[in-house]
Amino acid sequence: MPSPSWKTLAFALSAGTLLFGPGCGHAPTSSTAQPLAPASAGPTHEHETTTTASRAAEAADVGAAPMEHCSNLSLIDSPLPDEPSTRSLEDEGASEEEEQPSVQTSTTPTIRYTGDVSDEDLAARWKDSIESLGSISVGFAHDGRLINGQQFPAGDRRAWVVISPGNAFGTTETVRYVVTAAEHVKAAHPDAFPLRVNGLSAREGGHLRPHRSHQNGRDVDLGFYYPSDPPPRVGARERVMAVDQNWSLIRALVTLTDVQVILVDRRVQEVLYDYALSIGEDQAWLDTLFRGGRDSIIQHAPRHRDHFHVRFYNPRAQELGRRVAPLLAQRPEHNLVSVRIRYGDTLSGIAVRYGSSVRAIQKANRMKGSFLRASQVLKVPLFGPCTRCPVPPPVEVPPRRLPPEPTRERISFLGPALRR
Repeated sequence: MPSPSWKTLAFALSAGTLLFGPGCGHAPTSSTAQPLAPASAGPTHEHETTTTASRAAEAADVGAAPMEHCSNLSLIDSPLPDEPSTRSLEDEGASEEEEQPSVQTSTTPTIRYTGDVSDEDLAARWKDSIESLGSISVGFAHDGRLINGQQFPAGDRRAWVVISPGNAFGTTETVRYVVTAAEHVKAAHPDAFPLRVNGLSAREGGHLRPHRSHQNGRDVDLGFYYPSDPPPRVGARERVMAVDQNWSLIRALVTLTDVQVILVDRRVQEVLYDYALSIGEDQAWLDTLFRGGRDSIIQHAPRHRDHFHVRFYNPRAQELGRRVAPLLAQRPEHNLVSVRIRYGDTLSGIAVRYGSSVRAIQKANRMKGSFLRASQVLKVPLFGPCTRCPVPPPVEVPPRRLPPEPTRERISFLGPALRR
């Protein structure tokens, strides 16, 4: 690793971001497992949203020994934030509850979208024919799993193109929503290049590097539409993107799907808002999408200047996820928790902590040995009910936020824009 400059070192010291490798006061806790390796310095990913504060907190949790006792010093790079330190929804930071500010607790029965499956039928199918239940979204977008995920179809490469098929698994509802929006844009703009469908979730959900969300099949990253292919490699993508096509995508997601939130940089939002206003879209309606504070569908997120991070409500998959929670212990292959490795952790220690076994953890993660590294995320099978797993509240999908019906005067003004 190259030596850091004095400016980087000074900033890291002030932020408390120095972490120390093995030999700095952390001996292995078990003779059956190899000691934890120091975190490798990998490339920074544009979707990563780890903040300086969180890295400092991570360093505080390490409890490293004094520097003079350490011969192995590693610096975890902490880039300066590129946005003001205002409260905003970030790709990986906001909790599920914070992203549903308009959904109120209801006294109606919690089974709203899966009434065709009785509790007895659910238990029997969970045991004998789990595939017949369809996609199941377990837990939260930032702490969850995906069961019976559907791989995003390759399509005919006219309306969309899948960039990473191995990480393109979602619920049936999520896949249907994205296909609907992509086909709508293609119909309105026949000359548009295909929508770039990036990461959704892993085949079985859970942690998907470098994200903290994208864990239960409800998130997808969609690239911008551009007038050329490949897209230009510039920082200010809002200056070169096809604004009309991207607005068509946003409008389709809002009006044709059960979208929960769209995360994108505020500079891109401003361009889209101004364009929509210029073609005669209702300003009051636009304000509810862009300028409604925490109730806005479109929220600011740093490092989202080249793509939309879209999260959908999945009424059926989410409700099934809640209903199968008591049944998870019957199928250990789906009764999993994700554990992020810290200095001093060993496989045997993790197995004891979660009531699992070293062999089960190795099998779930396709590990041949017991080597661990800092910040690695392991899938840990549970042999009994999960007492640490958070259960989301009952899902209640709000009405779609549709624009007002245009008057006769506005119809003549909008013209072709209404078809978008």
